Amino acid sequence: MSINITMPALSPTMEEGKLAKWHVKEGDSVSSGDVIAEIETDKATMEVEAVDEGKIGKILVAEGTENVKVNAVIAVLLTEGETAANAKAPAAAPAAAPKADAPKPAPAAAPAAAVASGSAVVAPAAKAPSPTAAANGARVFASPLAKRLAKDAGIDLSAISGTGPRGRVVKSDVEAAKSGKAPLKAAPAAAPAGAGAAAPAGGMSKAQVIALYPEGSYDLVPNDGMRKVVAARLTESKQTIPHFYLTLDCKIDALLEAREKINAAAPLKDGKPTYKLSVNDFVMKAWAAALIKVPTANATWAGDSILYHKHADVAVAVSVPGGLFTPVVRACETKSLRQISEEVKDLAGRARSKKLTPAEYQGGTSSVSNLGMFGIREFAAVINPPHGTILAVGAGEERVYAEKGQIKTGNFMTVTLSCDHRAVDGALGAELLAAFKGLIETPVMMLA
Repeated sequence: MSINITMPALSPTMEEGKLAKWHVKEGDSVSSGDVIAEIETDKATMEVEAVDEGKIGKILVAEGTENVKVNAVIAVLLTEGETAANAKAPAAAPAAAPKADAPKPAPAAAPAAAVASGSAVVAPAAKAPSPTAAANGARVFASPLAKRLAKDAGIDLSAISGTGPRGRVVKSDVEAAKSGKAPLKAAPAAAPAGAGAAAPAGGMSKAQVIALYPEGSYDLVPNDGMRKVVAARLTESKQTIPHFYLTLDCKIDALLEAREKINAAAPLKDGKPTYKLSVNDFVMKAWAAALIKVPTANATWAGDSILYHKHADVAVAVSVPGGLFTPVVRACETKSLRQISEEVKDLAGRARSKKLTPAEYQGGTSSVSNLGMFGIREFAAVINPPHGTILAVGAGEERVYAEKGQIKTGNFMTVTLSCDHRAVDGALGAELLAAFKGLIETPVMMLA
């Protein structure tokens, strides 16, 4: 049965390309792995390799044809015993118009999804290849002829080690498995419900990602539960929350002076200070106070309603091995700097040892993410649902600035506010950030 050779996808986002050159002509015999053509996109030129062996029966798309759709049939491969009479072009509208000196039309794209690969994509009866699902939900890449032979022989494709381009299972692999020359792999365990390998909407699947890198050039480490939850929540956030960002600089000389005086006054116990406030403790207090000062920004979007919170329950992002936690300081605006400091240290310590209860890291009305200790000057954070805002805090650093015609130096900190535009509009976000700036630059106002 003749096999259609189709336009391959050189990347997961490729939709069409130019058939730049044929390395074979009608009547030529090819084997798996032989280079048969070159494909050009706006980003790359790649060689197309044959997946199966046979004879080129008909070339349907001429050299130089542009805008050839992915999965459009570009040639027909004859298998053993077939003649040119078997090479029938699919009855479909052309996928692209060739150049004026190349009258052969390109057929329409076949319906199956494209595979990210530099190899030729082939399919029987004008049907482009698609990965076969194994018992555990993983995708198995095989040529159409290999699929048909494996099905006839009652062999599970996922049990065959592919030797074709990028590990694709080809005809010779199935024949070797049938004859016993190649041992079959152990059948994979079935995947648990809801744990399939399909890619999220708009993303790349595991198989597509792996296909981009040479075997042996990476270590494949399965994601644990925490990483999966972080990925799911942040993907949900960016897909469903319309973010916008506001950035400003805060002069923190008064804050640093106040912090130094408060820490210097800490009583000693066993020769050590009983507390030591950090800049982040002041940030938490100022942010909580700002949320109470601008209550309409202390909000959560809830579909057909908005929740306006009576307290500022501020979450703080804590990095842990393999992910992060966001434990919440409840009613943060009611607590002293020392109380905030002690609570954050306790929550962060138990977060790193994974001893937090769900009630301690769920909910909250807003978040603070501080990367200043890593020297990051500024960044934009992703909102942590169901929060309406998150404040990203950069490093405090000495800068030169102008004031009333004089050049001075001072300590500044850049902060960026991410807002959920459904609940917090631009002017409201600016008002909230201005309230924070006033408090952080004049820390004594946190006590008012």
